[in-house]
Amino acid sequence: MTSKLEQLRAMTTVVADTGDLDAIRQWQPRDATTNPSLLLKAVTSPAYQHLVNEAVQWSERQGGTTAEKLAHATDYLAVLAGEQILGLIPGMVSTEVDARLSFDAEATKDKARKLSELYRQRGVDTNRVMIKIAATWEGIQAARELEAEGIACNLTLLFSFTQAQACAEAGVTLISPFVGRILDWHLASTGKDSIPAEEDPGVNSVRHIYEYYKTHGYDTVIMGASFRNQGEIEMLAGCDRLTISPALLEALDNDQNGLQRRLSPDNAPQSQPYPPLDEKRFRWHLNQDAMATEKLADGIRRFAADQETLESHLSGSLQAA
Repeated sequence: MTSKLEQLRAMTTVVADTGDLDAIRQWQPRDATTNPSLLLKAVTSPAYQHLVNEAVQWSERQGGTTAEKLAHATDYLAVLAGEQILGLIPGMVSTEVDARLSFDAEATKDKARKLSELYRQRGVDTNRVMIKIAATWEGIQAARELEAEGIACNLTLLFSFTQAQACAEAGVTLISPFVGRILDWHLASTGKDSIPAEEDPGVNSVRHIYEYYKTHGYDTVIMGASFRNQGEIEMLAGCDRLTISPALLEALDNDQNGLQRRLSPDNAPQSQPYPPLDEKRFRWHLNQDAMATEKLADGIRRFAADQETLESHLSGSLQAA
């Protein structure tokens, strides 16, 4: 019997939820994704120090104010890290827009275009790059325009069907529903220590999105993310993509038991389409979902805090340059 990881790869595209080059070499995923939290861990590693130095030197050559140089350095570092990752995988890498721009559609578009152009200048095939954007109303509308320009988008911090519906209607390339963080909220709100994988609210959320997308012919790829345990992954076997941490990849690789496919386009139940979302309906439905509202806000704050810490690290390097 092959491992559960190999069985999973036969039915789902496995993505590495890490920016660690050694982990990517070890697990050989098709795609990889990064965010400020993962980049922050990376820049404290000696393996990335040469990239930090290169980003700082490049930003100095661009000139401008200290704040502008810092923005240049963080953007260039993200692109350099993404380029390194692309050298190890056959598929795509996602690079994230500053979470502090989550409610500014114009600034989000500008940042996405800048990141894409930096990849192009580095000689990277931009068809292998996705730009990660928080799934706010502003982020989704920015992604709508970016997709029309040929810039593929990965909508992250997605906790509700409302966000997923708006993303599909905007024609985004991929969504990243956060399974584990949904579970976290429900455990905290109910006082329970655990919830069986079969009843896991994060798993059920992704299942609902998957079945709706497949029934109504949306092309947007669903990539389950933020897993807390192996059971959540197993219950979503067959999902388009799953982004998995190295620790859980190792657990799946060490498990030689059989793995049942849980999601398939052929088994998606029929349902009526929901009315299209405008901004008012989107905000109202999101407001009515306490979990999604709280976790989206919390996720943006966390990514913004990590971005600021990352900038603090780079600021020291800029001052020393």
